[in-house]
Amino acid sequence: MLTVIIRGAIVLIGLILQILLFLFTYLYLGDHITLINTIYQIAGFIIALYLIRNSRSYSYTLPWIVIILLFPLIGTLLYLIIGYNKKMSKTLKSILRSERNSKKYLVQNPTIKKEIRNNSRIKYITDYTNYPATTNNDVSYYPLGEIAFEEMLKELKDAEKFIFFEYFIIAPGVMWDSILEVLKEKVKQGVEVRVMYDDLGCFSSLKSSYPKELEKYGIKCVVFNKLSPLSGIFMNNRDHRKILVIDGKVAFSGGINIADEYINVKSKYGHWKDNAIKVSGDAVWNFTVMFLTIWNAFKRSDSDFEKYKHKFPKNKEHKGYAIPYGETPLDEEVTGQNIYLNIINQANDYIYICTPYLIIDTDMINALTLAAKRGVDVRIIIPGIPDKKIVYSLSESYIEPLVKYGVKVYRYKPGFVHAKMFIADDKMATVGTINLDYRSLYLHFECGLYMEDVNCIKDIKKDILDTLEKSKEVSKKEAKPPFLKAVRQALLRLVAPLM
Repeated sequence: MLTVIIRGAIVLIGLILQILLFLFTYLYLGDHITLINTIYQIAGFIIALYLIRNSRSYSYTLPWIVIILLFPLIGTLLYLIIGYNKKMSKTLKSILRSERNSKKYLVQNPTIKKEIRNNSRIKYITDYTNYPATTNNDVSYYPLGEIAFEEMLKELKDAEKFIFFEYFIIAPGVMWDSILEVLKEKVKQGVEVRVMYDDLGCFSSLKSSYPKELEKYGIKCVVFNKLSPLSGIFMNNRDHRKILVIDGKVAFSGGINIADEYINVKSKYGHWKDNAIKVSGDAVWNFTVMFLTIWNAFKRSDSDFEKYKHKFPKNKEHKGYAIPYGETPLDEEVTGQNIYLNIINQANDYIYICTPYLIIDTDMINALTLAAKRGVDVRIIIPGIPDKKIVYSLSESYIEPLVKYGVKVYRYKPGFVHAKMFIADDKMATVGTINLDYRSLYLHFECGLYMEDVNCIKDIKKDILDTLEKSKEVSKKEAKPPFLKAVRQALLRLVAPLM
């Protein structure tokens, strides 16, 4: 805890010094304040026009426009620091270069390309995310973190060549300590082990010197987007992905991080409902490239990714399409949201959704309510016990307009839902790391596995139906907040894209 306090204090001091420097400069040039304000008003107006012209979602950009026009000085500076940092950040520029380089490793099989030419959902993913669709796979679904953890340990113990580990949160405890013991043993056996984690996600759980500790065991380590005094708190793009690749043969992803609450060893928020998915087959390559792309943005250690590709024998019994895909804030596509919208818009019978947060834009609200209006059974499961009260209150503000038009919203009574998944019509599903909130959809690096006609879709449906049995539907009366709460929620909505 002392280390966390010290790290937090250093970052906070850096932020305060930046603010003081700005105020000093502003006061020092006091004779020219009118001119400075005019310059910022013009700059703010130009930025507002830029946002209007290039907006991917007005629900996301409108709060920026309002703040910039009302408070040109503060609004413009905040936007340049928070909202526009991908144009200035060396880290993000390096990732963008690495992403461009990695595209050559993602090649769509010509036979599958012909098969999917009339499937608009899959065609969107392959054409606009560059991640190829695959058919030669075994896919297993795990409805709880503790079940997935057992399988992860089993596969890790069988590793022979390499282990790639990328998680938003890693925290010492039963889960990580058990995994770390396996990783140390594997290094001794000659297995290459790489671990990558997000600095903000692990701010309170790992020391800044932790990479050196791992390297003592022979484990290579990258810390994503390190916090520093010079950047203050405004390093807004985080690595929220959860990826484990073993020998190029097996890959895990889903909602779980590597900490004890995800396997219900701790129970701060009641029962932790999470999930994971395991892939064995050609789809593993997409996850491998995702990992190596980010890794090589920080450590340019791989001139050829192909040495980590496993050649799987063709099995005609494998049915359906599996497409691991990445979400990045560095391109023009809102990949995660668009995949979700395609599922909603093309569902005919039902759509079931699990999400820990429900902070959505007008496009998502309209799609969900329109589906309900045309007779689709739309159900959304959110937590019954919140992990962040302010965020939960913001999520609640979106329930009323959904329930009003026939969308059914359920609270998971035993505790917290952290799983992020969509399923529709027993045919299509996606499981991954992408929350229904602005951070996941617009700011973070995320990943998911999109599936059609894959056998495990029936297991995903069963899990959601089991979860619904433990959940309580929100009535129209319950969805309507009292006046003061509604005002507070409206204010929270205004700043939601900035949070």
